[in-house]
Amino acid sequence: MIIVGSYWVYFLKSKYDVFVEFVKFKAAVELETGNKLKILRSNNGGEYTSRQFKACLVKEGIKHQLTVPYTPQQNGVSERRNRTLLEMARCLLYEKKLPLNF
Repeated sequence: MIIVGSYWVYFLKSKYDVFVEFVKFKAAVELETGNKLKILRSNNGGEYTSRQFKACLVKEGIKHQLTVPYTPQQNGVSERRNRTLLEMARCLLYEKKLPLNF
């Protein structure tokens, strides 16, 4: 995990790792802040809508807000942060003269 500004970045090998990392993230954030996580906003990706993920959210009392498919405008903050991270990563790869397949 890397903390960049006021958000966290997790590097996952597969989208199937999202649930396990979310549970760890939730515990860490709640411990660090002393507040409970109340709302999770995500896209309609299968990694966020699985039975296991939904059951966890219900059990923990976390409201799940799903964005409408193909409307990144609904999650503008996330989209801008994603763009910023990608631009940073591309600059680092370019400066280290790594092959384009990275």
